[in-house]
Amino acid sequence: MGIWGRMLNSPCLTDRPEADRSPSRFSANRMERSQTFGWITMKLRFWGVRGSTPTPGREYLKYGGNTSCLELRANGNMILLDCGSGLRELGKAWVREFHGKPLKAFIFLTHYHWDHIQGIPFFEPLYNPENQFHFHCFSTGGATVRDALEGQMTNPYFPVDMNQMKAHRSFRRLGEESIEFHGVRVTAKHLFHPQGCLGYRVETNSEVIVYATDNEAGDRAGDRNLRELAQGADVLIYDAQYTPEEYDSHRKGWGHSTWRHGAQIAAECGVKELILFHHDPDHNDSFLDQVLPEAQAAFPSTRMSAEGMEIEVSAAGTERIRYTTVNK
Repeated sequence: MGIWGRMLNSPCLTDRPEADRSPSRFSANRMERSQTFGWITMKLRFWGVRGSTPTPGREYLKYGGNTSCLELRANGNMILLDCGSGLRELGKAWVREFHGKPLKAFIFLTHYHWDHIQGIPFFEPLYNPENQFHFHCFSTGGATVRDALEGQMTNPYFPVDMNQMKAHRSFRRLGEESIEFHGVRVTAKHLFHPQGCLGYRVETNSEVIVYATDNEAGDRAGDRNLRELAQGADVLIYDAQYTPEEYDSHRKGWGHSTWRHGAQIAAECGVKELILFHHDPDHNDSFLDQVLPEAQAAFPSTRMSAEGMEIEVSAAGTERIRYTTVNK
């Protein structure tokens, strides 16, 4: 049975007995099995890697055209990082996988720009009353997390509002803090981006994945926060929307970064693997193919994110971080 099948009996399904959802008990048992058999305790899949706007077209097939959406399964928990247009296909995949079983998932949004929330109205599991979804983000402009998300579905922008979503939903305002659930710790810190953005560090007992998109270097607090998040991470997923030449010529102040800055942070912070993310809509497959060797020359353990790419981080074993690509 694969890792996806084993997680059917995890605490992210709401019919799991409460006694089995103890963070300390689950984490300890999981780690014991990992050290003995080399089982995976974190698995990440990219459902959307594009920035700003979706980019359909033949020239975007290799890396993908959907906007930001990542699925992380960590110590049996189902976690979503951003809800861009890639969320639609993720929802369809969950319907096929779980066959109507009640789902529980934790959603961490970096911010409210459209390319990070536009998949929510099309996420099929949100319309199932048996499911639970817990949204986390910062408050903005005096609006609550719920208000900010419901805004994109109000008249006249969408034909139905969020009241049609029958799943149980909760909304939590995040500051710079850490929260823990079922053997996972998520730390949020502010990055430097117009109208605000959060970066996330997701940790189990022995694995760390950091998601830091929509960030521009040069802000003292943002730079400090980024380094604190990235320190010693197994995987750093970082905003590389622009090339250094694009940034220097006419993109300063737009709230995004480059592969060069990502490589610098990865080297300074002892990151094991750097994943370039939030590809510019004008950067097609051939363009990104040319950028990758430049980035690898600066930090050899660099990869370009692509839809369908999966990353498995194991607690033990010689191949601690493993990459695969599944059919999109």
